Amino acid sequence: MSLWRTKSIEDSIADSLEKGHSLKRTLGTWDLMIMGVAVAVGAGIFSVGAKAAGSYAGPSVTLAFLLAAFTCALAIMCYAEFASAVPVAGSAYTFTYATLGELLAWIIGWDLILEMLTAAAVIAKYWGIYLSTVFDLAGWNVPSTIPVLGLDVSWGAFVIVAIFTALLVLGTQLSARVASVFTIIKVAIVVFVIIVGAFFINPKNYTPFIPAEVPTTGGDGDVWMQSLFSFMTGAAPAQYGLFGLLAGASLVFFAFIGFDVVATSAEEVKNPQKTLPRGIFAGLAIVTVLYLGVSLVLTGMVPYTVLADDPNASLATAFVAVGAGWAAQVISIGILVGLTTVIMVLLLGLSRVLFAMSRDGLLPRWLSVTSEKRRTPARIQIISGAAVALIAGLTDVGVLEEMINIGTLSAFVLVSIAVVVLRKKRPDLPRAFKVPFSPVLPILSAGLCIWLMLNLTTLTWVRFAVWLAVGFIVYFAYGRRHSVLGIKQRAAALEESAKAPVAQR
Repeated sequence: MSLWRTKSIEDSIADSLEKGHSLKRTLGTWDLMIMGVAVAVGAGIFSVGAKAAGSYAGPSVTLAFLLAAFTCALAIMCYAEFASAVPVAGSAYTFTYATLGELLAWIIGWDLILEMLTAAAVIAKYWGIYLSTVFDLAGWNVPSTIPVLGLDVSWGAFVIVAIFTALLVLGTQLSARVASVFTIIKVAIVVFVIIVGAFFINPKNYTPFIPAEVPTTGGDGDVWMQSLFSFMTGAAPAQYGLFGLLAGASLVFFAFIGFDVVATSAEEVKNPQKTLPRGIFAGLAIVTVLYLGVSLVLTGMVPYTVLADDPNASLATAFVAVGAGWAAQVISIGILVGLTTVIMVLLLGLSRVLFAMSRDGLLPRWLSVTSEKRRTPARIQIISGAAVALIAGLTDVGVLEEMINIGTLSAFVLVSIAVVVLRKKRPDLPRAFKVPFSPVLPILSAGLCIWLMLNLTTLTWVRFAVWLAVGFIVYFAYGRRHSVLGIKQRAAALEESAKAPVAQR
């Protein structure tokens, strides 16, 4: 059977009603908006801007955030159109299956697993580290790891993942309510930090706004750490300048990955045709304003060279440099609160992608069974939580950070292309939201995402290629043979062939 077989929109919607494999619609516009802010405003708002300013863009990191936000907004428009037409769990995986075929759907589902699994593990690991920092501020000496059978185990990661796994098993709406409380607290902390930092701004620090390009040195290791674009074009690795700004945009794009995760909850949204676009765009607007405020304060408080000299630069670095070290304590608490909700939303997104893939038979279907009372995918939620906890608690997850970006961007590319394809294939399909100026904006979205991918390091691309190779092995060894769509098509073909001799007689 064809690798490009597509699953009809009608079949996808019908599957969402299948008894024992369906989810409960409980989420509203507020829940989705909070979910987007919850996953996008985490530790990154206090650290990723400092790293991008110090190592890549200087004060123009604000433009890097604007470029990343614009790229995300274009992609999110495509997600919103799809989600309003196909309100089913699985996000980019489900959308791709309906338009570009099973193989590409599998690839994008596999990429989403990479994105959400690694992101949840990275954030859970840092949560445990920052928990120890908060204990230190309180005068308690509590280590972030404990020795178990000769291994240093990050106990904080296990605790937080276990708590939110249990909450998600109990119900999505309950988890959303808990997330709302934490999200309001962390947004208040971010706003407080922006207001206080504004009093320390020195306009001279914004000059030069785009620093002159500076070549980097470091020998053979630079081959792996330079961008793939630089590697392919033979350009010497460099910091700052226009290409530094673009590289900074690729890095800070990490700040906006949460909105594709929100789309995975489409099957649990009340009136999804209208609720999903409103919730996603409202969340993106809030996050963009917060990141722009933080980046302007950060680069206005201290020269970008101060951030470049500190390998662990963060917003706290700027406050310490201007003699407001007490703010670093507030930031540490803000980071801990911020990371808490990020973990929850990523665990939700991971389980929903796995749920959709297993319901289609590309992964074992028993994984997609939902509990009769709460209608949550308890089995897959527990398995996802256990995997995240083990990776976060037992491994060095730092090397996985850029893998999150490349997984997200690859999903954005295919969804942007799929919108154009679906417009051609199903112009009759009701859409509560349409991407304006199609196909121009979807194509622009795909192009910008590809450009940001090319600005990720060559080492990230090598790791990504290995992940895809493993995915192809799993698909051809299991998914292709057990695909529900494939089984139906084979059965239909056998039935037709059985009828053919009778018709001839």
